[in-house]
This record gives sequence, structure tokens and C-alpha cells, in this order.
Amino acid sequence: MILIRFSDAPMEKRGLGYLAGRFSGKSWANGDTLVPEEALPHLAAEGITFSVQGRLNYEQAYASLRNSAAVAV
Repeated sequence: MILIRFSDAPMEKRGLGYLAGRFSGKSWANGDTLVPEEALPHLAAEGITFSVQGRLNYEQAYASLRNSAAVAV
């Protein structure tokens, strides 16, 4: 999975619209978007500009969803 950031808000809207239904991914309010590597050439071919922030593994991408603290019942 690759972490990308679109060049501006209209491009982000266009990019997320293109990705929806074609590729899995996740986007955050800070502008970061996680997409599979295979999506990058498709975004570029559509003229959607973005910058690559880096590669993330599964643990890095989904660490925020897990909480190590046990909940008392």
C-alpha cells in the first residue's frame, strides 16, 4: 500500500471519485490517502496529480484502529 497526497482539494475530490469502486483504500482528513500500488498508473493516466508520501505495511496502515488497552467489563 502506498500513501499519497493529492495536489489540492479539487484534485483530491476527483481522485477519490476515480478510486471509488475501482480500488480499495483509505483516506484521512489530513489529506493522506492510502491506495494499492496498482492504482498509481491509473491515477496518472487520468491526469490526476498526486505526490507519493511513502510505502506503508499493514501494521503501519491500521495501527490506529487497534487499541492495546483492554476495556474493563
